Amino acid sequence: MDKNYWEKIAPSYNEEIFDVLRNDKKGLIKSALKKYSSKNKTVIDIGCAVGKWIPVLSPLFKKVFALDLSKKNIEIARSNHASFRNVAYLNSNMSKNKKEIPRCDVALCINAILTGSLKERSLFFKSLPQSLKNDGYLILVVPSLESAMLAKMTNNQFRVDKTLLTKRTSPGKAFEKLSQLLQGNVEIDNVPTKHYLKEELLYLLKNEGFRLRDVKKIEYGWETEFTNPPRWLKDPYPWDWLVIAQKIK
Repeated sequence: MDKNYWEKIAPSYNEEIFDVLRNDKKGLIKSALKKYSSKNKTVIDIGCAVGKWIPVLSPLFKKVFALDLSKKNIEIARSNHASFRNVAYLNSNMSKNKKEIPRCDVALCINAILTGSLKERSLFFKSLPQSLKNDGYLILVVPSLESAMLAKMTNNQFRVDKTLLTKRTSPGKAFEKLSQLLQGNVEIDNVPTKHYLKEELLYLLKNEGFRLRDVKKIEYGWETEFTNPPRWLKDPYPWDWLVIAQKIK
């Protein structure tokens, strides 16, 4: 998922991209934001896309920085949320070496580190501390690899959604899929999309100078994975990881 992908999809973002804000039924992200917010603090929304979180962030913080690598996303966000006067819009790529990022008290990053490229992901994680003041808090949401595997195994065992059943592939294609999976890359609409193991995620953050404060599952309904899932398919539900971490150096 590179810059060109997001530029292309920007006009139809609401229809194409999963809405975490709407599907976080327990409001775990909102609760975290309220806990660490203040009218005297600043926040940066890293990977803000079309700005769905701006109406949540603006009343909670003194200043909001909305950052995205897609110019079209930024244009749409600015147009949709012109009434929020304490928002500044930034077009920047967190996976590039040279960046000017304001240091804020809180950083929100929701399903933005999805690239299948290990190099680009590494640069993105290294950039996260640059967005925070010392002792600042990171509120990070990423797709769960454990959840993706659970969904695949559930479908293969119970044939919940026949359109998603594993199909025979050529040896070359099978090897490529296995290679991607071993990197945590799961295909979404034929695009390798990074999913994270819990322990992998915690290691990555620790390596960049963060201390873990909390980790939770943002659970979604099975309809987010399958078309018309049966009523008996309940807990455990598919989930994203929500991690709260504090910058310590």
